[in-house]
Amino acid sequence: MAVMLGYDRLQGAIDTPAAIDLLERTLAHEAAGRTAVSPKYVTEFGTGAMRMLVAADHEAGYFATKAYHTTAGVGTRYVVSLYRLADGELLALIDGQLITDLRTGAASGVVARKVKLEGAVTLGLVGSGHQAAMQLASLASVYRFAHVDVYSPTPANRIAFAAGMSRKLGIEVRPVDSSEAAVRGKTVVATASGSRSAEPVVRGAWLDDCRLLCAVGNTRPFARETDRDCFRTSRFLVVDSTHALEEAGELIDAVAAGLVTPANHATLADVACGKVTLPTAGRITFKSVGTALQDLALASRYYELLGDAASSGDPGLACLRRPVHEKFA
Repeated sequence: MAVMLGYDRLQGAIDTPAAIDLLERTLAHEAAGRTAVSPKYVTEFGTGAMRMLVAADHEAGYFATKAYHTTAGVGTRYVVSLYRLADGELLALIDGQLITDLRTGAASGVVARKVKLEGAVTLGLVGSGHQAAMQLASLASVYRFAHVDVYSPTPANRIAFAAGMSRKLGIEVRPVDSSEAAVRGKTVVATASGSRSAEPVVRGAWLDDCRLLCAVGNTRPFARETDRDCFRTSRFLVVDSTHALEEAGELIDAVAAGLVTPANHATLADVACGKVTLPTAGRITFKSVGTALQDLALASRYYELLGDAASSGDPGLACLRRPVHEKFA
């Protein structure tokens, strides 16, 4: 009988370094050709949209789907369905919001482990929601940050984010008044803006001192979180899936402009397993759209850690969380 694991029960069961480790192991399976990963299947229905992803991991013995839908004026709900690969049995239905946030941060952590930076590092962060918090926590588990500057359009949000993350991580996080102020002069930049505009929120002209850019906020073809110059001036591009080149607007634009070639980009799996070595100078750009394989890596571990308790009938495990709609605000 399938178990249900709700948002609250997942909290604290997997920390950020463990999530990065999980992704690294799963990406090794991908690099070895032992996985299958789908593109996103998107259905618009007027008042919202449903997106679905599928992945299988033959080494781990699981396959999974993730479905998430947005309803106008309400928010977004996520659910991951985990199956046993050997016989197709449904094992668990798991709230997907924390999985989505944690695996997106962990993917940036995988890249960061391959971009070695000595001494104190500075971070420019665009966004102040759940994804931004996970980016900061994940990157802070890899690098020692001297300070972090954060921008989002609503002053109260960026001020509260800076205060909360400073307390949580013991790092000086400072709210600033523009995207440019947040990222200019920083060694590492992360964009998790939630912006759905064709107008970029970060420009390559601001990134002269940046060694690693992690762009994770936009997964839609009509939006641009970073501009064309971010790719023109980048030394090497890492994508978490080849599907990203056809899903994210900034990548679609960069490909059309001839800025992405077989020689200057690779998948996260090939970088993680060492098939591709990143340049030791110049900016590395990581563009993430997320994959169901990343979701599967965390979902299967949550099931292994918590599934027995859930099957015992604890009512606290069977409540999927209400939606939280993350805005660039």
